[in-house]
Amino acid sequence: MTMSDSAPTMSDSAPSSERPSAPPRSWLSRLMKSGALIDLAGLAIVLLAIVAVFSWLSPRFFSQATLATIMNQIPALTILATGMTIVLISGGIDLSVGSLVAFSSAALGIVMAKYNQPLWLAIPAAIAAGSLFGLINGSVTVFGRIPSFIVTLGTLQIARGCAYLATSKSTIYLNRSVQVLTDRIAGIGLSPAAVSAMLIVVLGQLLLTRTVFGRYCVAIGTNESAVRMSGVDTRWTRIFVFVLCGALAGMAGVIESSRLSAVDPNGAAGRELQAIAAAVIGGTSLMGGRGSVIATLFGVLIMAVLESGLGQVGAQEEIKNLVTGSAIVVAVLFDSWRHRGTRRTS
Repeated sequence: MTMSDSAPTMSDSAPSSERPSAPPRSWLSRLMKSGALIDLAGLAIVLLAIVAVFSWLSPRFFSQATLATIMNQIPALTILATGMTIVLISGGIDLSVGSLVAFSSAALGIVMAKYNQPLWLAIPAAIAAGSLFGLINGSVTVFGRIPSFIVTLGTLQIARGCAYLATSKSTIYLNRSVQVLTDRIAGIGLSPAAVSAMLIVVLGQLLLTRTVFGRYCVAIGTNESAVRMSGVDTRWTRIFVFVLCGALAGMAGVIESSRLSAVDPNGAAGRELQAIAAAVIGGTSLMGGRGSVIATLFGVLIMAVLESGLGQVGAQEEIKNLVTGSAIVVAVLFDSWRHRGTRRTS
């Protein structure tokens, strides 16, 4: 035996506890590395710039009353866009959410008006109605191996037809108790619906970034084949994504009914396009694998401020559509440009 064979090396003799380890990265450093913080800062700058422009054009715009009104107008869309963001990140799309809002509202109205049940019993019925259609969307998409675009395009019509049948194509008027969700809270000027929507945004962001389910959603949207090859059954994750989106559509239906004190079977038409637009403006990729619920909230706020500001300066409906549509196109072009840049650097 030689000296080199028997003598321990420095690395062998050093206790494992003394070996240096890489310090854990903070949540802020992870955000900076992923670029998410830069994206949020960019959205915030765009939002502040739009507010500044309309404040210059209309002295009445930048006021507590206007800002509170905007915040109280967006809860339903915020909740819908949260669900849509999660679906888009997982590589799917849900075109039925507008009709699900109407059908869930119809379920709420039937429980309250026909069966004379209180609001706290009608809310679970509305959420269950939305979740049921979400389960149908997810199951048909996954087990039928049909693109979610086609499936939800069909359930868009089915859910709207169910809303018409449930209400006999007529408006159901609700009692005053339903307005408790949209009446402003004294002292803060916000409604319980607005506060609940902000809470759902926070929970949605935590679900995406702090849970195994959220990591699976991102991975499935990025490369589902690779996830399956690693031994993960992606089917139930994809189904639950649509169930969650349906449940959130049910919550949005409750808020819409509270705001109107009525159930309108024609309501929320085209709301699915607004939810997709808010997610895309917030940076969610239509190709899946990338997005943020917090950023989607900025997208909702940008759309709401544009609509409110254009209304205050007296813009016609055609101008509102032109400006909002242009913002969506610019957001999609930027997303496509960023996606190509990412592929070049990877």
